[in-house]
Amino acid sequence: MQPIALVTGASSGIGAATARWLAGHGYRVIVTARRREQLQHLADELGAQVVVADLTSPDDVSRLTAEVGPRLDVLVNNAGGAFGQDPLATTDLADWQRMFELNVIATARVTQQLLDPLEAARGCIIFVTSTAADAAYEGGGGYNGAKAAERMMTGALRLEIVDRPIRVCEVSPGMVRTDEFSLTRFEGDQSRADAVYAGVDEPLVAEDIAECIGWIATRPAHVNIDRMVVRPRAQAANHKVHRRPS
Repeated sequence: MQPIALVTGASSGIGAATARWLAGHGYRVIVTARRREQLQHLADELGAQVVVADLTSPDDVSRLTAEVGPRLDVLVNNAGGAFGQDPLATTDLADWQRMFELNVIATARVTQQLLDPLEAARGCIIFVTSTAADAAYEGGGGYNGAKAAERMMTGALRLEIVDRPIRVCEVSPGMVRTDEFSLTRFEGDQSRADAVYAGVDEPLVAEDIAECIGWIATRPAHVNIDRMVVRPRAQAANHKVHRRPS
């Protein structure tokens, strides 16, 4: 029986790369995000099933669950994002609310509704968090908090369903250069987005993380990868990045 995988936030970046990896390794892939046109291009390339959904909408998540059906082998909880990088004193708390809604509440809602299909397939959930969950940095309070909450949710779920045949795993990427992550964070300011990676030799790319996700997904059913931390060689820690002199 062909295994089935659902990838959230699949319209670009890590999500799109993960969908490609899974499709290339024999999975029937379901892709979901809010942007129909980009999803459809990916689906046409891969032969994937498209479900356009806003995961902050309970109705959309219920519709997504119905489209998935009674069995799901892999759920990749990739949808998320960072908005803004202002200090607490001046930040727009609406950005924090968006980050918690998308990274935490929406992820919890999708996971909650798909536990039974995952159990039916002895499946695997892979949460894509971030090394932002490891330690605070200036201007990162909202994103640090959201990703730390997602990490705690992952750990709690693993404890709560240890009696059910579902693997609960986490991939925690460090510095990954994608087309949209930093650009979205800085509201389209290309110069600020480029500065994040300036002088860094070979930051990770989406395909690096997709390969890690795929490796986790394809472990035997008794092997749980609790957490995989993945950084570029030039990034020893969140606060320690080697940059070439300008």
